[in-house]
Amino acid sequence: MTSPKERAPRLADVARYAGVSAQTVSRVANGKGGASEETTARVLRAIAELRYRPNSIARALATNRTRHIGVIVYDLSVTSPSLALYGVAEEARSHGYSTNLVTVPDVSIASLGAAIRSLSEGAVDGILVLAPMTGLKLALSELGRNVPLVTFDQGGGIGPDSVGVDEVLAAQIATRHLIALGHRDIHFLGGPEGWAASEAREAGWRREMALSSLKVRPPAQPADWSPRAGYRTALEMVERGLPSGLVISSDTLAVGALAALRDQGLAVPRDLSVVSLDASPVAEFLAPPLTSVRLDFVTAGRAALRQLLTIIGVDETPTPADSLLPRLIEGQSTRAV
Repeated sequence: MTSPKERAPRLADVARYAGVSAQTVSRVANGKGGASEETTARVLRAIAELRYRPNSIARALATNRTRHIGVIVYDLSVTSPSLALYGVAEEARSHGYSTNLVTVPDVSIASLGAAIRSLSEGAVDGILVLAPMTGLKLALSELGRNVPLVTFDQGGGIGPDSVGVDEVLAAQIATRHLIALGHRDIHFLGGPEGWAASEAREAGWRREMALSSLKVRPPAQPADWSPRAGYRTALEMVERGLPSGLVISSDTLAVGALAALRDQGLAVPRDLSVVSLDASPVAEFLAPPLTSVRLDFVTAGRAALRQLLTIIGVDETPTPADSLLPRLIEGQSTRAV
């Protein structure tokens, strides 16, 4: 007969070594508690001395769960999905889950379908999609799937199968701040085409302008979210005429836009007031420190993971609605007129 020292130790071996039941070893190994401190210490010592490793495949068969979450991501160079991914990973870890990451080159049916199939074949309990593009929901609606799926949505709050920050409201807050300071000619430097955030933020600016019966001009649209794109787009905007106030879709675009305004001999907020969206750590270190609307993508990522675990049946901890609300962080880039 093969002895425990000649094969990988099993749960029964640990139970005999520690002088406890197999159920007690299972509860201690999985962090479920229920054992005294002395018993827990004895079991942990036995696990260490025997170098016992739980059989994840057997555990998955017994519980019908793999403790793995699949994550599909598009373009991690952009701030919002990368911060959301951090929140997802941290929340997954706190629940004893690991994450399997798959990147996609676009949100086509072919790319998403291949990613979902790959993750499903690798045995995951559910899938999160961090690809906040305008065509995502349509593409997903055309695909069949046999695991729970939740999307990171940059258009709104918490839904049955999607979680995001209300970016329409965020743009409204930014625009409302300028209107409250007396600005009436307020332009919008939007985001690149195809991103859900671009559409949501422009919609918020338009909505707030309409509520005050203010005229809107066609928004300036950069090629991407980079500071260089913000610089070029701001120069084009200035050529069309200088507004009184400016709402910029992201802090990264604002970095370039402020540089372009400075190179044109314009001072913020003397010549125009600027409000941005995101309130990233860089905002307070710009010249001048930027007034920006905070969007908590890390919390949104955590909420998305909890939403998925709720569907799976692992967690039912609700995310407080106010934790995802955008909030204005005032800097020195605006003034009353």
